[in-house]
Amino acid sequence: MTERKYHLSIICIVSALLLMTALLAGCTGTSMAPQVTTAPTGTPVVMHEAVTTPLRVAEATTAPVTAAATATPKPVYAATEKTVIAYTAASLKGASGKLAEGYAAMYPGRSVVFNLDGTQALTTQVENGAYADVFISASPKYTTQLTKGKYFVDGTVKTLTTNYVIVILPAKNPAGITSLADLAKPGVKIARAASTVPVGIATDAAIGNLAASTYGQAWNDSVNKNTVTYETSEPSVATKVALGEVDAGFVYESTSSAAKPGTYQSVTIPKGDNYLQTYSIAVLSGSGQKSVAQDFENYMLSDAGQQVLLSYGFRPA
Repeated sequence: MTERKYHLSIICIVSALLLMTALLAGCTGTSMAPQVTTAPTGTPVVMHEAVTTPLRVAEATTAPVTAAATATPKPVYAATEKTVIAYTAASLKGASGKLAEGYAAMYPGRSVVFNLDGTQALTTQVENGAYADVFISASPKYTTQLTKGKYFVDGTVKTLTTNYVIVILPAKNPAGITSLADLAKPGVKIARAASTVPVGIATDAAIGNLAASTYGQAWNDSVNKNTVTYETSEPSVATKVALGEVDAGFVYESTSSAAKPGTYQSVTIPKGDNYLQTYSIAVLSGSGQKSVAQDFENYMLSDAGQQVLLSYGFRPA
């Protein structure tokens, strides 16, 4: 073999080795594929009770929720002729189907799509620019916040209904709870809503009132210690109780009243210590069909709309 041929052979071998190294690196390198994050099981990120399918162009996922965190899913809707997009407190989930039917009956050819979630999450969605026609809040706190931000049409903010807090227990009541005092017993597992959630605000107030009037600070401390989960919506608390994952849960009176018989046992909270939560309704200034949105608000405030709410355990405005 001549010297020239020898050098050419060496060059070919080195080139081949370099090529094989590059190919192997490409096969064994770290993948950069995107990952999908989903909400934890049992967390009602977005719940819909609709007469027609909403025009939804995108839907985001949420990160896992920790105690006292606020879920802020961001469903995106667009204006749809004669279909009202109503961002609605999650505690109206049970009544939403009948409310949709009643609205369609009063205004033939119309429909409503409910985006049901914790009021705190809905508020964040609106502030982030999400489209909606009507806002139904379960807390004056968030109604005031959006009013100050000029998100509502002037003169459309109205009181819709009210709700008290109640304690519900699994149907078989395995912890043997018979009174509010029993909530402080060692080992009792309690579900509540986070302090940012309207029913959580009401629950905290009721517990504080009960401690001050009857049970004392030690009871208050024990109830807090026994609380094993803080949920981001009222229906999530009810679900934990219905499944027997906890021994007791603080929810709205309407949830207990509207539940199928045999779903829960309950322990009432005296009205003097309770917290009457006030719901409101308003037309959003960003609505593309304000007259249609106003008609929906009129229905909700009418005798027909109010009767539906009463039948699901809500109290008069």
